[in-house]
Amino acid sequence: MMKTTLAQFIKEKRKQARMKQEDLSFAAGVGLRFVRELEQGKPTLKMDKVNQVLNLFGYELGPIEVNRDEESKSTLPR
Repeated sequence: MMKTTLAQFIKEKRKQARMKQEDLSFAAGVGLRFVRELEQGKPTLKMDKVNQVLNLFGYELGPIEVNRDEESKSTLPR
């Protein structure tokens, strides 16, 4: 299964909705600079603003399990 980054996901959803970055920023109530940074994959973003954008498309941030080697899995609580 191919993993999609958050940046790719947002950009694809925006394009499917036939929106420009300016349209998305207005509709989500975030700044244009934020949308640009989000789509460029900036590693530090405010989660509440990311959720504002994701909510337009029916999504929200959530925990995703990552693959780890067996040794590190056994030391972490579930």
